[in-house]
Amino acid sequence: MKKLEDYVITIPDFPEPGIMFRDITGILQDAEGFKLAIDSLLALIGDTPCDVIAGAESRGFIFGAPLAYALHKPFALVRKKGKLPRETICESYELEYGTAEIEMHTDSIRPGQKVILIDDLIATGGTIEAAAKLVEQLGGEVVKIIFLMELAGLNGREKLSKYDVESVITYKGK
Repeated sequence: MKKLEDYVITIPDFPEPGIMFRDITGILQDAEGFKLAIDSLLALIGDTPCDVIAGAESRGFIFGAPLAYALHKPFALVRKKGKLPRETICESYELEYGTAEIEMHTDSIRPGQKVILIDDLIATGGTIEAAAKLVEQLGGEVVKIIFLMELAGLNGREKLSKYDVESVITYKGK
């Protein structure tokens, strides 16, 4: 039986020399790989009580929506600034060369709701830290953050140290 890592395609020197790009399309292009990914993420959630699953654009949508469906929970979108049509709140975060902003609809999380955040990858942790801040601004409680993959060499967990964070696959490097 294949492991999830077997479906990840590693591309050396992309997008620049020295980077080992971990491509998830191998998971998505194989029904068994995609099922294994969703089942593995569900296992990380376990019996964690939650009211809402929230996913970060765009690959967090790919994995978060099936999780919300399987758990019979609503799915909240965390999107790049300017992509949501109704009233939003916004949070900025640092990129390697500058800043970016993400938003959530103001009605996507109600005060007191327990939220599980999902994204495909944790690298530096900036995006998901900003997403957690948005959930908290709306009065929600982040009860768990899960990732399909983690690049441990970029120390993203340090930014998320106050949260319960788990990853299906951990790569030691960057």
